[in-house]
Amino acid sequence: MSGLRRYLGHAQWLAMAGALLLLSGCGINNIPSYKQQVDASWSQVLNEYQRRTDLIPNLVATVKGYAAHEASTLEAVTEARAKVTQTQIPANILTNPKAFQAFEQNQATLSGALSRLMVVTENYPNLKADQNFLALQAQLEGTENRIAVARRDYILAVQQYDTELATIPGRWYHSLFYGSYQPVQNFTISEQAQQAPTVHF
Repeated sequence: MSGLRRYLGHAQWLAMAGALLLLSGCGINNIPSYKQQVDASWSQVLNEYQRRTDLIPNLVATVKGYAAHEASTLEAVTEARAKVTQTQIPANILTNPKAFQAFEQNQATLSGALSRLMVVTENYPNLKADQNFLALQAQLEGTENRIAVARRDYILAVQQYDTELATIPGRWYHSLFYGSYQPVQNFTISEQAQQAPTVHF
């Protein structure tokens, strides 16, 4: 009798292990995996925006050396940067539409101010020939490209994650195992509005 109990216990263990293997192969882990991808992509978006923010003081100082009377343009860039750096990003920003929209709008405002600054520099040939300005311009252009790539990767990660939460079998796994996982916000301001336009120097 004890041998039969042992055999049944062993058989149940094998059946449970087999069921777990089947579940792991049919997408039960997709939701947390896709969420990790969303979080990693979001971190990269923040990293690239921070890189841009860090370039701005040197850019403004360089332009000011040649075009000090463009005070309103320089001030707009400085104010937009200050707003971006002073805004606290809440931990729940990806599931908080209001906070996400505020973040997005602040970045768009900074993009617009930077694009106006770049247009102004067209009027100053000496500035356009300055090696420090040329280096900053190249870094800024590279950063804008990296921002575009990071945003695209984030958008794709969100699409995959949110689709998994909304479709079967992901919906079932969500309701059974991952109830705390919520759909996340995606960018709504156009890619063009977020980027500085291409300006020929």
